[in-house]
Amino acid sequence: MNSRLKKYLLFALKLLVSGTLLYFVLSRAGVGNVVGLLKNIPPASFIASVVLYLMALFLCTVRWKLLLPEKFGLRKLFPLYLIGSFFNTFMPGLVGGDAVKIYYLYKKTGKGAQALSSVFMDRYIGFTALMTIGLVAYPFGLKYFRGQWIEWLLPLVILVFVLASLTVFGLRLGQRISVIGKLHDYFHTYRKKRGTMATALALSFTLQLLVMLGLYILALGLDIEIPFTALLIFIPIITAVATIPVSLSGIGLREAAAVLLLGTMDVSPESATALSFAWFLMAATGGMAGLYEYLRVKKSEPE
Repeated sequence: MNSRLKKYLLFALKLLVSGTLLYFVLSRAGVGNVVGLLKNIPPASFIASVVLYLMALFLCTVRWKLLLPEKFGLRKLFPLYLIGSFFNTFMPGLVGGDAVKIYYLYKKTGKGAQALSSVFMDRYIGFTALMTIGLVAYPFGLKYFRGQWIEWLLPLVILVFVLASLTVFGLRLGQRISVIGKLHDYFHTYRKKRGTMATALALSFTLQLLVMLGLYILALGLDIEIPFTALLIFIPIITAVATIPVSLSGIGLREAAAVLLLGTMDVSPESATALSFAWFLMAATGGMAGLYEYLRVKKSEPE
């Protein structure tokens, strides 16, 4: 079986998983109910969430700039981040946004390992901040679901993340593979630059909270009564579930996780599904700026 056929089969399997999960979620919530709720979101609430999302993307770019050994201006990096956001949203399972950022950065530097390492570390630090926010909020939000099946779900997710980190970085897994070996070298180099890493983490906390605030505003717009502290716990879990590589960019997984988790707070399936789709629409609307940047970059490329 050639690699192209394997790629198409994997895409088909992920499409099947996403489609099946969406079918069950929407059949339970009702398509008409979900659409009706989405139509009733106040425009000001949706615009505010998109603005917060774009602010978060800009801070992501600043963080990425810190992690690059070579100096790049934000004018060059921010368009790349917008393009990555566009591909993540509109080309699920076909061309990943991270792959696009790596490709264009490689074209500018000619250093593939550096491009891969910087994008990986950018993601990793962001995920670390997300898990930390959930862990800090956990003792304060535990009262909302104490005794329920999700009580120990976040600690389990964080434990898996920590063990995976120790396996990859502590044991230097894959060290014999050239690119992965260079990634390890890159990581251990920046462990010594504590000021840079501290700044990158601070930016990550800020941008993650901006996105969470945007989702909270959307929840209020949908008349979903849920404490912000609970969202601080649920969002890391939903994000972690959505990263499991069995669907197209988390589509279906994200909606199913939202319905299950928010259901413990007596949020109806249609409201939870509507919030999940509003989350997608927030990212999609913000990501449209990436389409403009992609077309501009393609136009400037030599034939």
